[in-house]
Amino acid sequence: MATFVPPSSELRLVHSICGVVVKGCWGNLLKPKIDTNLTAIRLREVLLQLSAYSYSPCLAWELFRWIESSIPNYKHPVQSSWTMIHILTKYKHFKTAHHLLEKIAHKDFLSSPSVLTALVRTHDDPDVNSHVLSWLVIVYGNSRMAHEAVQVFEHMRASGFRLHLHACTVLLNALVKDKLTDMVWKLYKKMVKVGVVANVHVFNVLIHACCKSGDAEKAEKLLTEMELDGVLPDLFTFNTLISLYCKKGMHYEALSVQDRMERAGIAPDIVTYNSLIYAYSREGRMREAMRLLKEIKDAVPNNVTYTTVIDGYCRLNDLESALSLRDSMADKGLYPTVVTYNSILRKLCEGGRIRDANKLLIEMGERNVEPDNVTCNTLINAYCKIGDMASALKVKDKMIGAGLKLDQFTYKALIHGFCKARDMKCAKEYLFSMLSAGFPPSYCTYSWFVDVHCDHQKEEEIIKLPDEFVNKGLCVDVSLYRALIRRFCKREKVDCAKKIFGLMKEKGISGDSVIYTSLAYAQWKSGNVSVASDLLDEMYKKRLMITLKLYRSFSASFAGDDKILGLFWSHVVDRHLMSKNTLKDLQ
Repeated sequence: MATFVPPSSELRLVHSICGVVVKGCWGNLLKPKIDTNLTAIRLREVLLQLSAYSYSPCLAWELFRWIESSIPNYKHPVQSSWTMIHILTKYKHFKTAHHLLEKIAHKDFLSSPSVLTALVRTHDDPDVNSHVLSWLVIVYGNSRMAHEAVQVFEHMRASGFRLHLHACTVLLNALVKDKLTDMVWKLYKKMVKVGVVANVHVFNVLIHACCKSGDAEKAEKLLTEMELDGVLPDLFTFNTLISLYCKKGMHYEALSVQDRMERAGIAPDIVTYNSLIYAYSREGRMREAMRLLKEIKDAVPNNVTYTTVIDGYCRLNDLESALSLRDSMADKGLYPTVVTYNSILRKLCEGGRIRDANKLLIEMGERNVEPDNVTCNTLINAYCKIGDMASALKVKDKMIGAGLKLDQFTYKALIHGFCKARDMKCAKEYLFSMLSAGFPPSYCTYSWFVDVHCDHQKEEEIIKLPDEFVNKGLCVDVSLYRALIRRFCKREKVDCAKKIFGLMKEKGISGDSVIYTSLAYAQWKSGNVSVASDLLDEMYKKRLMITLKLYRSFSASFAGDDKILGLFWSHVVDRHLMSKNTLKDLQ
């Protein structure tokens, strides 16, 4: 790629500007004739000439900064900044170059293919381009801008530039954080194709991706691949694998990794022990959890360690042991955190021990432990379950007063409480508030409304709910109709479900697989086989399929209808409405 050569008249002007700079007469640059002639292209040439003249970026960098600070309202165009970054990089002033790149990366759409192509063409040094573009990947990756980082990587791959290993690690890690695990494997394959040789940090990110997706088999294969490539696993590698196995309840495999780790000369740390203790506590194997806690060596148990065991005791309804362990924390110089208190509080509330729960709250206040959303939601839910809505609302008000925001769990608990108390006005108010706050209600939430109205033979009121949404200025989408139709079908109120379906179609909203399957099965179960068949035909025409998730959900929801449901599924199979995965599961 050839470097742009300015014509002779341009070259003379560039040389004269450079002469002014070298002589130190920088004030002359502010004269109108020179000021107006200092375009982005000329400035680029001046910066390149100055760096070549002095064999250093210092004079060019001083001029670059001086121009922006001395000319009123002047901001360097992206081309000038890009040139300055290249000059700084060429002379190994990496820190300054990286800082300038960070400054322009977020405001100049650098990840755009057209912008990148135009900028890269202005400089023909592949090593410097590799450096700068790798840094750009790192900047975007660390800023949780995975899409932009991928765009830069794809440009580098297409242009034949080498992506630095650290940039590979940051890019893959950004994708893992955004839960884009499929993209992780696609990009890793592309990296290998262009000659990237993974180091321990890249492998660690890949194993972390396996941990996020729960793929123990792939993680084990990666560990084997590491060893075959001569890449030694480190503490993070082993800890990630142990955590994965522990979360999946694979104790033997987790202990095998710990043994492998110790044979490699790597001592377990508290993260290792916490994972193993978590696995035992989660399964109620408290004897093994306590034994491991006592056997910890070369590591110091922390709040996470004790909280994990306390939570395990709470799950087993052994509050006495949980409280005893909490008291023993002080002897170790540790104090319960809000997470520790939340575990105990949850168990007290589940057992209806509200008075003891309030005593625990007082203790939290005395120890300056601030309640969080989980604390407040646990109490609100407990009060709602016993029908004490006044106390639930008091906790809600305190929650807001403490600067905490209501979340979907708060709204759900209050809606459920008011539905149980048959106070539908308040229940609706919180439903509308929930939607206004941006939290979509679940099927379960809508089903409480349907149940209360059906129990009081007031089905017509709930059928009007979509209109109430519109009157409140709320968006009505398929999720509301789906929930209402599902629940009416479950309660065998087929006529009400049909009405809702009709209203939905009048609004121009198309039904999905859940809606058609619910209606078809409700008609089938009530003996209207021909109507059910018509719905399935309509479903087929719309290319709606019964997925594995939908099949399992229906089978669980109507578990008592074995014979009828079995015949219905056979009818569905005959009409080719099941995906291949669903058919395999059915068989």
